[in-house]
Amino acid sequence: MDVQFLTIEEFNELLQQWHGQSIKISKHELDDLDETLMTLQDTSYERNTRRIDDYEPMHALQLNGTGTMKTDAIDAQPLPLSVYEIPLEDNTLYEFDGQQFLLSTSRGVYKIEKE
Repeated sequence: MDVQFLTIEEFNELLQQWHGQSIKISKHELDDLDETLMTLQDTSYERNTRRIDDYEPMHALQLNGTGTMKTDAIDAQPLPLSVYEIPLEDNTLYEFDGQQFLLSTSRGVYKIEKE
């Protein structure tokens, strides 16, 4: 399948079509791989103008729903909140190949796919 780069608006429009479906979010950051399974109920964006340092993102994608998360260290656990947050940057790359989304930031790569 052809990979296409998306604007954030195109990404948002396509991702909204997945509301109500089960998705898997894989986060690869440094040598750490975490996976989250959730039923995607809604998506929203947050802007944080009161950051203490650059580690806190200015913008974040919030995937709202119920699910479980699994890290390298532990078995699957319920999500502590009904939201999964992905930090966004001005230079975040949004890719879609027809089956999955890839979001690449300076901190890590996030893959969102239907479960």
